[in-house]
Order: sequence, then C-alpha cells, then structure tokens
Amino acid sequence: MKKLSYDASKEQLIDDFKVVVADAEALLKATANQSGEKFAEVRAKAEESLGVAKARMAEAQAALLIQTKAAAKATDVYVHDNPWQAIGVAAGFSLVIGLLIGRR
Repeated sequence: MKKLSYDASKEQLIDDFKVVVADAEALLKATANQSGEKFAEVRAKAEESLGVAKARMAEAQAALLIQTKAAAKATDVYVHDNPWQAIGVAAGFSLVIGLLIGRR
C-alpha cells in the first residue's frame, strides 16, 4: 500500500514539475527581447538547466510507466492464479468500506 502512495506522489511531482518547466519556458520567451551580456549568459544557463531537467523528468516518467505496467501485470497474473482469494479480499474491503460509510 505504501508503494502505491509513493507512486502517486511521484506522479504528482512529475505533474507539478511540468507546470514549473512550462512557466520557466514562458518566462524565458517573455524576456527574449531584453539585452545585456550578463542577461544573455543567465538566460542561456537557464535554458540549458531547463533542458536537462526536462530530460530527467522524461526518464522518471518512463520509469514510472514501466513500474505501473509491471504492477498491473503482476496483479492480473495473481488474480488469474488465485481467483477465490481475490474475490475474498475484494469482499473484505467492500465490507470494511460499507461499514465505514454506514457509520456516518
């Protein structure tokens, strides 16, 4: 269960980082008309860092996708190998959720 939470937070981090990257790209485009040697140097460094960060996030996203597919496949194999146990677990979770909802 902790692994699922970690994967969800990792996905949220990727989504948040994509927003930051998009905002940084917009800022770089908006300041393209500014002049000055120091400004151009900082802008080039920011573009380079942004490119590296985007590449790393693409790798992390691909790794997350591979892990998610592997988990789904393992779950599918388990359910096909142990159908009655899977039904029992699902019934147990349903009972607990029903009891929790019924208390309100």
